[in-house]
Amino acid sequence: MVTKIVMPRLSLTMKEGSVGKWYKKEGDTVEKNEPIVEVISEKATYDVEAPASGILRRVFIEAGADAAVDQVLAIIVGPDEPLSEAKIDAREIGAIEEVGAGILASPAAKRLAREHGIDLSLVKGSGPEGRIVEADVERLVEEGRGALPRVKETYPLTGFRKASAQRLSESFRTAPHSTVMMEVDASKTMILHERLRVSYSAVLAKAAARALVEHPIVNSSLEGNQVRIFDEVNIGIAVATENGLVVPVIHGAEKKTLQEVEKAVEELTSKAKHGKLTREEISNGTFTITNLGMYGVDSFIPIINPPEAAILAMGAIREKPVAVGGKVEIRPVAMLSLTYDHRIVDGAPAAEFLQKIRDKLQESEA
Repeated sequence: MVTKIVMPRLSLTMKEGSVGKWYKKEGDTVEKNEPIVEVISEKATYDVEAPASGILRRVFIEAGADAAVDQVLAIIVGPDEPLSEAKIDAREIGAIEEVGAGILASPAAKRLAREHGIDLSLVKGSGPEGRIVEADVERLVEEGRGALPRVKETYPLTGFRKASAQRLSESFRTAPHSTVMMEVDASKTMILHERLRVSYSAVLAKAAARALVEHPIVNSSLEGNQVRIFDEVNIGIAVATENGLVVPVIHGAEKKTLQEVEKAVEELTSKAKHGKLTREEISNGTFTITNLGMYGVDSFIPIINPPEAAILAMGAIREKPVAVGGKVEIRPVAMLSLTYDHRIVDGAPAAEFLQKIRDKLQESEA
């Protein structure tokens, strides 16, 4: 019996993933439920387990290549079972070759184009359905047209970075983004940070979770013509890793204490940077926060993490002169910015929600 190993769907919005590495090679014996291949989505690295015991007879998608969700990566057969090509649909095993909107190219053509800095949108394909083949790129190289400045280094946009780029592009195209900004007195936030030894991200996450309970419209998403308001507050924390931006999720953040949120932030951040997040830890976020204050960024406007309704950003804490009770005092202040989907949230509710977060950060506890 032929058993297929397919690219799993690791999130509701995932359309494709990348093969990280194979733990077995063709001809190896595999046992059911043992890790057989590492796959990479926009959010996490995940080990796919063997669905059956047998022999890894054929690997169709090599390490570093992309595959669509449910596409066949490899097949397992019985020890003495012959493989019939008729048992596998060719459409299921073909590597993804789309390199741009409406552009199809063979792997050899893509490699040659990268080497010579060729823009494939300028190449006319001579293969089936207009597919660009290696000879097409060679012809353009000889003609000397379409060349870009000399390339020092190239690397494929795959895995986290490719999927993240696609998701954020889709978000920016489909959701009308609008942003409100507000300055916050960070005096009490700094006291919490120092006294309880909690990160600023944890304080911000807890304040956002409390505010979302009071402003549920921000804790929502748009599906078709329906706004879905979520019953649970699941805060995503944007984490920068070597493989790109990852957003692990603190589930039920509104029910956790500040110390519990801090523990979750520490664990999820560590897992994200080591590529050890589970499917559950990257799923079902309802609201995202991002903090670039540690890089000295004063303020910035983030892009909404689809399909959520909004994202909250915090910049660096700076000492500035502030008018307090008719006097000028030096206070630590930071800039908050809320980017929201204007199809779901209007300006006034967005401002009220951001004001609520500011008030909670300026209280004695987040």
